[in-house]
Amino acid sequence: MSAKVLMYCTAVCPYCIRAEQLLNRKGVVSIEKVRVDLEPARREEMVTRSGRRSVPQVFIGDTHVGGFDDLAALDRAGGLDPLLAAA
Repeated sequence: MSAKVLMYCTAVCPYCIRAEQLLNRKGVVSIEKVRVDLEPARREEMVTRSGRRSVPQVFIGDTHVGGFDDLAALDRAGGLDPLLAAA
């Protein structure tokens, strides 16, 4: 799968790490990471795009998936693979 995946994250966020691990298990080899702890201005971009202040915020293609819990729920519901394949 060659979906474009973007994840807003911080260095020490356990949910960010879990989200990356789940995506890796799904065959995603390249995740564009935006470290909002290193680039505070990008946090406002994240909030504008997602409507949320917490990390991670995962985007697959142009679709906002949400945080780790949302990503895991999408996977359990069978919606993650088609989204990754379509992106």
